[in-house]
Amino acid sequence: MPSYEVNAAGVAKARELIDAGQYVLDSRWSDAQPDTDTENAQLDRHGYDGYGQWHLAVDTDAGQQTKARYGFVYGDFDRVHRSGLIAAKQRAAQNDHSDVEAAADDLLDRIDEVRADG
Repeated sequence: MPSYEVNAAGVAKARELIDAGQYVLDSRWSDAQPDTDTENAQLDRHGYDGYGQWHLAVDTDAGQQTKARYGFVYGDFDRVHRSGLIAAKQRAAQNDHSDVEAAADDLLDRIDEVRADG
């Protein structure tokens, strides 16, 4: 099992996007989740640092320049998807990644706060 830690850069990017209103409230994550071609295009354009910012966790045992290093994608490389955060939270809970679960939950709360303020 991967040894995940919360990806501070990913959480910061998600928060920044949420605060800017760059989120989708109602999507099917199975449809919105990036496919392999989309992931590869993101890597080509932005490298592993840019790719990694779209993930809530890093596997500290995986190589730094690999896709396997990053887990719990939360958006489509343009916007945060509430459904992606819910999926990440559920998967983290199922696999005992409590810090990642808490990070996803905090971001879901942030969406609710931004919506209430707007």
